[in-house]
Amino acid sequence: MSVSVEPTSAQTPAGDGGQTSAAAHAGGGATAGGEALRPHAEHAFAAELAAQDDRPRPVRWRMSPWAVATYLLGGTLPDGTVITPKYVGPRRIVEVAVTTLATDRALLLLGVPGTAKTWVSEHLAAAVSGDSTLLVQGTAGTPEEAIRYGWNYAQLLAHGPSRDALVPSPVMRAMAEGMTARVEELTRVPADVQDSLITILSEKTLPIPELGQEVQAVRGFNLIATANDRDRGVNELSSALRRRFNTVVLPLPETAEAEVDIVSRRVDQIGRSLDLPAVPEGIEEIRRVVTVFRELRDGITADGRTKLKSPSGTLSTAEAISVVTNGLALAAHFGDGVLRAGDVAAGILGAVVRDPAADRVIWQEYLEAVVREREGWKDFYRACREVSA
Repeated sequence: MSVSVEPTSAQTPAGDGGQTSAAAHAGGGATAGGEALRPHAEHAFAAELAAQDDRPRPVRWRMSPWAVATYLLGGTLPDGTVITPKYVGPRRIVEVAVTTLATDRALLLLGVPGTAKTWVSEHLAAAVSGDSTLLVQGTAGTPEEAIRYGWNYAQLLAHGPSRDALVPSPVMRAMAEGMTARVEELTRVPADVQDSLITILSEKTLPIPELGQEVQAVRGFNLIATANDRDRGVNELSSALRRRFNTVVLPLPETAEAEVDIVSRRVDQIGRSLDLPAVPEGIEEIRRVVTVFRELRDGITADGRTKLKSPSGTLSTAEAISVVTNGLALAAHFGDGVLRAGDVAAGILGAVVRDPAADRVIWQEYLEAVVREREGWKDFYRACREVSA
């Protein structure tokens, strides 16, 4: 017997592991106290998502696959709507990811930290289903109920197992409504909990043995998972589960200019929401931060002449965005509003020196051997030496 799932707010208690955002969704992305600090993609880019195209679209998709790819990569729709880029990277990777969601295979976004896996999964879900909040955040303590279902224990004790006592997970809701569910950091989830996805992804059904019923996925359902390939050995995916996914690897930016562009765009978006100075004022400092991160990450200077030791941290694009955003805040509140070397120096030190013993030596060697001798970087060298002392 199949059972329909029509969750109400009363059936979604805090702590069910799903982290749904029904209240924010109902309020158009606003909280009870005012404008949301970080609106969901479907609210922040509502105008772009509302644009229509006349290409074929799968059942229950809000946009055609072509329009979804354009929404992520940017471009102009046939009706003249200009779409801003959400992801800067190879177009083919995005096309493969979108096409996967149009099939019966789930999508696994794999990459090192900071390659925009969460960002891409959120925007894919928003473009395909109009709702990115059917989310399970993977941690070492994620219970099976977060992926399958739980129980309202007051109802369970009073009346025993029943439909009214069932608390659907975000995945169960997505199955019943033909939506896109998201599982973040899948390899952080315990192996036995991971395996609860196997039946869902292979049979497209979720048994409820306590009721002698099941939830069958309706057309439109699919699942996007993200995983950090630095987490190998934490909770490696079983071969049975991995076969249920089509894996798309999100790479680091190929060139320094591409990474500068990504950092500038994202910092500009964040800065506008926080009333920070405009990014163009500090583009040279952004270029310096990206150069430092790329050289230490790659273990060689940009000109290929000097080999370097790499620190223990990832030095990802996301961390560069964080360093620059914090620097802009320092410039706005404690400076003249222009991003300078002194505003980013402390953030770079914190990103590079994760292991106080080994990483500090690597950082000092880089400062003396590379930064000190680099033309036009004297102010940057002095600022980094000052915070490193």
